[in-house]
Amino acid sequence: MKKYDLCVIGGGPSGYAAAMRALDFNKKVLFIEKEKLGGAGLYNGALSSKTFWELSKDIEAARSKVKRYMNGKFDVSFKDVVSDVKEAIGNRKEILESHIARLQVIHKDIFDYRKGTGKLKTKNEVIITASDGTEEVVFADYIILATGSRPRKLAHIPVDEVNIVTSDGIETFDHFPESIVIMGAGVIGCEWATIFSNFGYTKVNIIDKGDRVLPVEDEDITNKIEANMTERGVNVHRNSQLVRMEVKDGKVEYELKYKDGHTEVYHVEKALVSVGRVVNVEGLGLEDVGVELLENGTVKNDDSQTTVPNIYAVGDLTADIALVNVGEMEGRHAVEKIFGDDKHELDYRNISTIMFLNPETAGVGINEQEAQKRKMSYRVVTIDYSIIPRAIAMKNPNGFFKIIVSNDDEMKILGMRAIGVHASSAIQAVALLIHMDKGIDELTELIHPHPSIIEGIQECLRALKGRSILKPEVFKDKLKCKVCDESGCYTDWNWLERAVK
Repeated sequence: MKKYDLCVIGGGPSGYAAAMRALDFNKKVLFIEKEKLGGAGLYNGALSSKTFWELSKDIEAARSKVKRYMNGKFDVSFKDVVSDVKEAIGNRKEILESHIARLQVIHKDIFDYRKGTGKLKTKNEVIITASDGTEEVVFADYIILATGSRPRKLAHIPVDEVNIVTSDGIETFDHFPESIVIMGAGVIGCEWATIFSNFGYTKVNIIDKGDRVLPVEDEDITNKIEANMTERGVNVHRNSQLVRMEVKDGKVEYELKYKDGHTEVYHVEKALVSVGRVVNVEGLGLEDVGVELLENGTVKNDDSQTTVPNIYAVGDLTADIALVNVGEMEGRHAVEKIFGDDKHELDYRNISTIMFLNPETAGVGINEQEAQKRKMSYRVVTIDYSIIPRAIAMKNPNGFFKIIVSNDDEMKILGMRAIGVHASSAIQAVALLIHMDKGIDELTELIHPHPSIIEGIQECLRALKGRSILKPEVFKDKLKCKVCDESGCYTDWNWLERAVK
């Protein structure tokens, strides 16, 4: 029986990161992946959908410029779009696979990659089943489970991945659908609504059980997103509940019941079900060795360590935050916890997120909703892109920065939201300050390149310190400062006047 220091089951972002980190400790590693190295982070997930988004954004911009400057129009084929998406996936796939192949040569004594499934036989033994059905049992001191997740399907919706699809089925379309309904008004649903509306060939509908999309975000964010959706013809079925959805004569018929009790029937060419994901725990043998699950189906864990001390779970299995960067962080952390000297717990406060919407939206730390839920006293400043020179030069003033700090002399950064062009590139300095538990002094007078979008962040921080170049009392609708506590939110110019000059 072959013996390893660590066995990693699952080759998605978290498992891949865990295996690579274990090599840093010079440990003997077995890395097992069933089918697709890179997991959902590569196929039908983050990379593929974001490539779709980039292409849709470019096509929307090109169409606008052709119409304005050349008085013309052009057509785009969905098949060509899918071809470009698959090319991007192929490029990343080649990087990952060639990397593994070279490691098997360079580190042949300590690194072993197997294609097949892994199942727990005991807390230290793993059964590997290859694609041809042959089995092998190996021993590992430690095991990391990183088997990821798949799109959630609902029993009353007949998903066929042709007419009614999950995110796994979108690439099977052979043309831009004339119309589509998206069930789910969360991030993924809104991203696909953005993508299809950007391309300009599809009438998009969203089923939203609430009164606004993206309910976890602040209203100023969702208002901006919804306004841009409306401008691009997206129809949001607010306060609605799906009664039924079925395929009739090759089309999708769905019936909605609204908050006031009335029902309506609609017809579209395609439907996309985007109602979350389900973790892949079937066939792992967890129950045979005592690894416990929570009621929601995820693996019970304490800072990635399961109820069996030498077995760890990372990525989507733990249901902390289902993001590629978080999964990678958790995979690396589990290895460091096992083999390293630093036993600190994971800190999720400074995780940066991107929502690929129109415009793109990024965030780190808490938002106002969360601050109010925690009954925190805070200060918040917002600057509109329309007074940031780079946004003016780009003729793209559609967005704003919002920074939340503690309502005290330290003014520690609690969170930030950025919506607009370059949003995802603008939040890293703030993320670092949150991670370091710092206030705003270090960033306030840092020299930023000009013209750049991030100059807007600097002006926000200067406003908080009472030193802004553009004065909030003049640009009340463009540069807003307010204080919020348990009694509510209000503009308080006195604290600006008291700020150290």
